Amino acid sequence: MAEQKIFAGPRLRRVRNELGLTQTAMAEELGISPSYLNLIERNQRPLTVQLLIKLSSVYKLDLEELQGEATVTVTALKEVFTDPMLADELPGDQELIEVADAAPNAASGFIKLYRAYKESQSRLSDLSDLLASEGRSTSVSSARLPVDEVREAFEGRPNYFEKIEVAAEAFAADNISGDDPGSSLKDWLKREHGIVVRLLPVHTMPNWRRRFDRHSMRLFLSERLSPPDQLREMAVEASQLAMREIVQKELDDFGFATDEARRLGRFEIARYAAHALLMPYNAFQSAAVRARYDIDVLCSRFRVSWEQAANRLTMLQRPGAAAIPFFMLEIDNAGNRFRRAGARGFPHSRFGGACPKLNIHAAFSQPGQVFVEAVEMPDGAEFLTVSRTLEGPRGAFNERVRRTALMIGCDIGFKDDVVYGAAASAPGLPPMPIGPSCRLCERQACPARAEPPLTRPSGLDEMVTGLSAFDYQ
Repeated sequence: MAEQKIFAGPRLRRVRNELGLTQTAMAEELGISPSYLNLIERNQRPLTVQLLIKLSSVYKLDLEELQGEATVTVTALKEVFTDPMLADELPGDQELIEVADAAPNAASGFIKLYRAYKESQSRLSDLSDLLASEGRSTSVSSARLPVDEVREAFEGRPNYFEKIEVAAEAFAADNISGDDPGSSLKDWLKREHGIVVRLLPVHTMPNWRRRFDRHSMRLFLSERLSPPDQLREMAVEASQLAMREIVQKELDDFGFATDEARRLGRFEIARYAAHALLMPYNAFQSAAVRARYDIDVLCSRFRVSWEQAANRLTMLQRPGAAAIPFFMLEIDNAGNRFRRAGARGFPHSRFGGACPKLNIHAAFSQPGQVFVEAVEMPDGAEFLTVSRTLEGPRGAFNERVRRTALMIGCDIGFKDDVVYGAAASAPGLPPMPIGPSCRLCERQACPARAEPPLTRPSGLDEMVTGLSAFDYQ
């Protein structure tokens, strides 16, 4: 049987120093030569299983601690080097292990310094939001990933592209049948570009939603996707072929700094164009008004998913034919944000969207159920919010379903024009008091508070404890 070898020289050296032993003394107690111990401490010889047992019996050491002491440090160092500021300095796993082993105190100090830096960046971001809500512009610069650059660009502008809307309406009128849009798109792809659409089983395409094979001119879709999602993937492909120049022009206008950001931006614009193809502006806007923005009715009428119809409602801002200015937010059950968008840009300064009391979080407790609620901000502004969970691609028996929640909202002044308004304004049902985020909210005695506010000093009192986990003056 092969003997397990462990290189842990720096850790053994620390043990020896903590015990106050010389190399000669420790070598004698372990029954090895001082020169061999010196090689072990310099990681030129391994710690064998027999030597580990000897260390345990002589010095009462925890072998698991000796073998895995650096694991947590290495994990934390990996987190540090994922920061975009250090993207060009990414070390390999072995290099991180060597750093954690050879200089554990320096590594721990480096990790603490990085976490302090991230905390300061978070505070600066929160402070910038606070100043922006008061009408004072700020420019807090920080290293960003391409996905952050793209999100900020799309979230801060109206979710409306006029040239795409016009082109999509013309394409839909000529090529898409309302009775069977899927067959219409397949026929167009085959007729105009020689592309054949094929649905593939999970075992054939386990890792992709869609894949276009340029050599065989086939568009492969995963059977994991629901019919509305399959339809959207075909529409994405069609929009990139039929509106290539328009999509490229809209992308160029953003001026993204990197190729990765441009790739992500192109996907977002193509996704927008796909929704415009499947739900042409005039037809969808008219249907939305007649149905009083009932998302379930719109799903059935246009053969799309709840998420697609809700997303489309945030795009209806054509001059002279604008609908209610909705905004939306999508998160997972860990609170990670996927998308924010709005007809006039996501109202971050007025609404925030990071309050734990929002019904988007409660939606995970009852998947598929629609939650309607009126909410009130600290400054008195009120919003109507509608939330529901979304199911991701279907998994196999042993896979956990990807589930997110989407919230769509609008100013409470539009409640009489929306089918959900009556449910949010029932007699005796006051608006839910929320805040933009815990760090920017000064509501007293909030049991849902997760962090203390930046704007108030701490108010710890040995004689009094408030309902919040963070008391302040």
